[in-house]
Amino acid sequence: MTDLAIPDHEYLTVKELAELLRLKERKVYDLAASGAVPCSRATGKLLFPAAEIRAWIERAKSGGVPGQESGSSPRPPIVLGSHDPLLDWAIRQSRCGLATYYDGSLDGLERFVRGEGVVSGLHLYDAGSDSWNVTAVSEAAAGRNAVLVSFAARQRGLVFRAGEKVPSGMSDLAGMRMVPRQRESGTDALFRELAARHDLDVSRLDMADVARTEDEAVEAVRRGEADVAFGLEAVARIYGLEFLPIIEERFALLVDRKVWFDAPVQMLLAFFRTEQFVDRAKGCGGYDISEIGNVIWNA
Repeated sequence: MTDLAIPDHEYLTVKELAELLRLKERKVYDLAASGAVPCSRATGKLLFPAAEIRAWIERAKSGGVPGQESGSSPRPPIVLGSHDPLLDWAIRQSRCGLATYYDGSLDGLERFVRGEGVVSGLHLYDAGSDSWNVTAVSEAAAGRNAVLVSFAARQRGLVFRAGEKVPSGMSDLAGMRMVPRQRESGTDALFRELAARHDLDVSRLDMADVARTEDEAVEAVRRGEADVAFGLEAVARIYGLEFLPIIEERFALLVDRKVWFDAPVQMLLAFFRTEQFVDRAKGCGGYDISEIGNVIWNA
């Protein structure tokens, strides 16, 4: 493969790369979608950096098409990203066999792109488009063989103890001790966006220790370690705390298409359609699962 003549210009088109590798153009699109070949997108058009293509071909084993001869390493069966109590329960109750590693939406998206899991839970708000998840995913996972599907709309707001100071909104947080979330979380990013809208200086808030899951944040309030958390209605109910709704957010699942029809993912998706799951979502409160499974974005 090393004797192939790569054109002199900086970027190759799909047609040029197909001719270079003696493949059909459809196969080049497949290689790009799976991440097997280095590529970039400009105005929706696939382009292939010539210098990276040269290096890619040099790394390939002789006798095969680069990126095809040995295949990419299989992703570990792990659900990454943001912690959601309903999703977490469903993974366990369905006995689908998927493991979990929750450390925030941004962390999960980065790990997914690196191939460290098969699913990532996300709730990433984009103020510019006033939309959820699609902007972040289309930027980070462009060219990846992945699909983004809806999980639930969730009520997020202020969680606090009954009988103490009752906040009426974001502006009342000054003077209250709050549970912060890790910077890699969608909750932290959303809180900072809303705080800026309400002229609330986050750096001047009295913060407790960082909580890395939805449960940890609300439990800190229940234990009296903080006055308020920016949490979910469903978790506030579990711990018997008060809840003031602030925003309805969209939680979605980014799934690797290669494992979509594998048993673990199919078992989980099938469980979403059961009466047991529907009843659990209703009982939790703060969830709207009417669009669960709908495709939002397709690489």
